[in-house]
Amino acid sequence: MRIELRRVEFMPKELEPNVLYVSEKYRTAAHLCACGCGNKIRTPLGPTAWSVVAGRRGPSLWPSVGSWQRPCRSHYVIRDGEIHWAGQWNDAEVQQGRLREHTAREAYFAARARSSYARRLWAWLKALFGGR
Repeated sequence: MRIELRRVEFMPKELEPNVLYVSEKYRTAAHLCACGCGNKIRTPLGPTAWSVVAGRRGPSLWPSVGSWQRPCRSHYVIRDGEIHWAGQWNDAEVQQGRLREHTAREAYFAARARSSYARRLWAWLKALFGGR
């Protein structure tokens, strides 16, 4: 099964199989679950979420998609337009993964806040002392 990348502004109501829809404007991606159950999988895009790369052989979506709240509990990565199945996770592994994601998000935004504060302070000091 090959996955095709389709760039859209708005997600269609009905998703086609084997298509990864990406809205750059709304920073989201959607596709039908790779197991064939028909569930819509939505993934936010951004530095603390998923990323999509358009390659010559097809799109890649990283990190893995884990449908832990769905009956199928599918777990896979889309790489170069192909589905690569990953191992099943038990509930403890799912909780650990969510904690890692939460910790990474917290660290990312804390670093941005520090960086933003430092830039504002530097700009203020430059303005105060006539620096360039």
